[in-house]
Amino acid sequence: MANIIKEIMKSLPEEKVSEACFEGANIVLYTKDRDFFLNSDDVIKSIVNEIKKRVELRPDPSITTDKEFAESEIRGIISEEAGVGNIIFDDRRSLVIIETEKPGLAIGKQGSILREIRNRTLWVPIIKRTPPIKSKLVENIRAVLYKNSDYRRKFLNKTGHRIYDGWIRERKDEWIRVSYLGGARQVGRSCILFQTPESRVLLDCGIDVASQDKAYPYLEAPEFDINELDAVIISHSHLDHCGFVPFLFKFGYRGPVYCTAPTRDISALLLLDFVKIMQSERKEAIFSTDDIKEMVKHTICLDYEEVTDITPDVRITLYNAGHVIGSSMVHMHIGNGLHNLVYTGDVKFGRTQLLEPAVTDFPRLETLMIEATYGGKDNILPNKRECDEFLSRIISETLKRGGKVLIPVLGVGRAQEVLMILDDQIRRGNLKSIPTFIDGMVWDVTAIHTAYPEYLNSMVRRMIFHRDQNPFLAEYFKRVGSQKERMQVINEMGPCVILATSGMLVGGPSVEYLKNLADNPRNTLLFVCYQGEGSLGRRIQRGEREIAFAAGPKQEILQIRCDVETIDGFSGHSDRKQLMNFVYKCCPRPKKIITNHGENSRCLDLASSLHKVYKVETTAPRNLEAVRVK
Repeated sequence: MANIIKEIMKSLPEEKVSEACFEGANIVLYTKDRDFFLNSDDVIKSIVNEIKKRVELRPDPSITTDKEFAESEIRGIISEEAGVGNIIFDDRRSLVIIETEKPGLAIGKQGSILREIRNRTLWVPIIKRTPPIKSKLVENIRAVLYKNSDYRRKFLNKTGHRIYDGWIRERKDEWIRVSYLGGARQVGRSCILFQTPESRVLLDCGIDVASQDKAYPYLEAPEFDINELDAVIISHSHLDHCGFVPFLFKFGYRGPVYCTAPTRDISALLLLDFVKIMQSERKEAIFSTDDIKEMVKHTICLDYEEVTDITPDVRITLYNAGHVIGSSMVHMHIGNGLHNLVYTGDVKFGRTQLLEPAVTDFPRLETLMIEATYGGKDNILPNKRECDEFLSRIISETLKRGGKVLIPVLGVGRAQEVLMILDDQIRRGNLKSIPTFIDGMVWDVTAIHTAYPEYLNSMVRRMIFHRDQNPFLAEYFKRVGSQKERMQVINEMGPCVILATSGMLVGGPSVEYLKNLADNPRNTLLFVCYQGEGSLGRRIQRGEREIAFAAGPKQEILQIRCDVETIDGFSGHSDRKQLMNFVYKCCPRPKKIITNHGENSRCLDLASSLHKVYKVETTAPRNLEAVRVK
């Protein structure tokens, strides 16, 4: 593999290629020869078939047409009916990103329009669907990437050299080891160090937002050395899985971060909000917005089931986990067939309003690392229909007595799920059309959902493509965009529903709504997501009805007089039955199972049951324990 580019060049006329480089695990060739660029598809295909790696031919930036001319040509070639929006040029990589309302019309039959754009502009066109809801964050992320295009090109080339240039560490024998730096027998701060003689990879690097003294992973563990870290893989965008990644960049990490595109965008949004909340609470932020920007610059986005090498002896594939948009299970193929491991992250083995259920078919599987959030024997969640009806009943009863319903939500996943359910119940006539106010980052995250409809289930995709059916654009959903509007909802609005972050009441607008609404018995506080140990939400769930809040030098006591209700069935996690069924359906069946991401008793309970039922080796390690997988 160290000479992979030399091998490729043997199959090509040397004078036709001006530069050959890596983009991560992919190989990119540049040419200054117009005819060779336009007429060499068969040659490139034969090379790909031979080396089994992705190879792309692009025009050298020196021969692409002027950007103004190219944009004029593109708008002339693509019909007005396609609804062309932004056209963005990535100069250093000879790419042009074209946003359209109807991508099919911009692509043409069998790619005919794309070929015409290539022929007339000598740019490589990439078609993106224009999101129905405009997202400033997505635009800013793309701007950061294109502004740093030259840096990205060098970074991706360096990453490719790490993958293909051979081994850098001494090989004595082959082994695989995972060390838990967080997320073992707990929910929060997921962080697992994966090691082979050659590779050092982090699977997630999160924080425990509900903890005061044990919020961060054990990066001081002797086996972790940031200078030896090869890659970070983020399973999904919740802060307990990605919240500590910018901290790595603060302390000098400049390697790749692998995840899906929705995970990259939403992670950046949640991290920026996390910094903002810490600053508003006059706490010292553990990292800055510049560190978040560095994370974005070093992210390599993968599609589901896209295979890519990340080190000389580790190849990964991301599969749909069904938890939130873009959430992934990480399949790791180690060595030359030495071992295959799947890390589920957070998994939902059941179809939801938004997503398809988690995948269970893998090319090979020996070890499974599975979450146990609801892994206890009694963790059986109610069915979806019962939950939908219970939600409608709670809201209807609260509105009849003239109250407001406060639903603290995770900005990603639960918020959009609840919006979909409310829209469905209103359309069915089970619920009156009532004003529903959306506060916090929920609206921005929802906009990102509409930017990546291919990650949603087929029903939601169809609805998003038709503006009049788009559930997120329903007239009864109203965005709260300022403190003034928030106080108007609290003081001037009549009966209504309020969705606000954070879902565990550990900061954000949901706490402010609680302070103003909790002492009124006509109101309802409704929990629809997991409440972490130590969080304010968990304390209220357990029955606390007097909550102390700091008010300057003094403390104020808040009386919880409103109704408090919980619906567990909207969780993005699998319950006990689904977890057991997921393992049963796994093909092939794993030989070893490691349980994590669950409270102590639930991890142990799930591990015990899996061992008894499926006769496989199981373990439930503690934080700072290491498991030799192979």
